[in-house]
Amino acid sequence: VQLVESGGGLVQAGGSLRLSCAASGSIFGIEAMGWHRQAPGKQRELVAMFFSDYRTNYADSVKGRFTIARDYAKNTVTLQMNSLKPEDTAVYYCYAGGVRASASMGDYWGQGTQVTVSS
Repeated sequence: VQLVESGGGLVQAGGSLRLSCAASGSIFGIEAMGWHRQAPGKQRELVAMFFSDYRTNYADSVKGRFTIARDYAKNTVTLQMNSLKPEDTAVYYCYAGGVRASASMGDYWGQGTQVTVSS
């Protein structure tokens, strides 16, 4: 199972970015897909998660600004980020939890994509 992210970059404060992540492999199901981020000198933190029962969970710091969406058929997850702030600057990691695949079962991380918000 591999997770491939795209969509990071540099944007001015107040701008928008859209991150995408696609899970590939012989996947039967994924319990949860979402995003974490890690800023320099800080611990990795949850940004948003989309569960198989359609529940979503957002960090308080991004509520009302970020929106997570998931395509179950394509095993993809996207994160629409609006009204970006300099404090959103971090490496964003795609996460897939509870993955059931033909040759494996477990949790997976993408390689990370840099998001930089300038003031």
